[in-house]
Amino acid sequence: MPTSRTAPRRILLGVVGAAAAVALTACGGVKTTSSGGGDGEYPTGNIEFSVGASAGGSTDLITRALAQGIGKELGVSTPVLNKPGANGALNAKELQSAKPDGYKIAVQNASLFTITPLTVSPAEATKIDSFDVITGISRDDYVMATSAQSGYKSIDDLKKAGKTIRYGTTGVGTGAQLASALTFKTAGIESTAVPFDGGAPNLTALLGNQVDVSTMQIGEAIENIKGGKLVPLAVFSKERIPFLPDVKTAKEQGYDVQVTQYRFLTAPKGTPENVKAKLLDAAKKTFATTEYKKFNEENSLTPMEVSPQEVLTSLQNDSATFKAQLDKYGINLAG
Repeated sequence: MPTSRTAPRRILLGVVGAAAAVALTACGGVKTTSSGGGDGEYPTGNIEFSVGASAGGSTDLITRALAQGIGKELGVSTPVLNKPGANGALNAKELQSAKPDGYKIAVQNASLFTITPLTVSPAEATKIDSFDVITGISRDDYVMATSAQSGYKSIDDLKKAGKTIRYGTTGVGTGAQLASALTFKTAGIESTAVPFDGGAPNLTALLGNQVDVSTMQIGEAIENIKGGKLVPLAVFSKERIPFLPDVKTAKEQGYDVQVTQYRFLTAPKGTPENVKAKLLDAAKKTFATTEYKKFNEENSLTPMEVSPQEVLTSLQNDSATFKAQLDKYGINLAG
């Protein structure tokens, strides 16, 4: 494991080699058959973890840490394959068509089920009913930041700027886009969205002053915030974040905008109960390790290791809340 909180995120900004998209296997005493489905007790072979995002981002790093732990607990290899595209929708579509035997699983993002459906037709939307949720994993909060040269220190400073604010996001249908759009609309700030394909280009654009502000996950910004290159303007959680305790929430500043990203482990619909129980037990044992707890701390992740029903309830509530807010303010995230 890295020795500093920000070390894993450096992968996001560096050159990620081809090896990042191939297998990460558990160490020691693993079964190395290429696939499962034998007559033995599950698992009898590799468990493939797919990631609906590029290597080096939050979902990828979380998947690899979890896969390593689960593989070690179950004594099998756990290759991780990156299948980016459409905020995870392409990977989700492939997973829901896979055989429900526990040998193909994935960590998925809440935004794919709560925000992306607000930007596409009902027929194109990915539905959580197509999957079995194994367990909640963690929460990754958002921060709106600006360059140190801008002079902005709060949302009200943006309001006083007297110009149209260009804001970067991590893509259409993401929490970063939703949090920004709601903030500027409720604050009455003229703004223009500049979507990027993920956290790395969004951060690069902000550091290069190509946009006035950007919203991104805290783990992607915290190194530059602590280094003085970025100034945080607000976080979008219900309460202040331990990783940035001096940064006010949007609600504290008078704007009731609460948007977080959280992730959960999923399998194709119809996966046997005994298989899901095995995966859950291995995940819980992984969560309890010092190594995994350190991983969360180093990546500014808040544990959300909750039951499948709690995940489903959160998704349902967030979907309803976000739709109501967009309808209220007449916001169209699709363009």
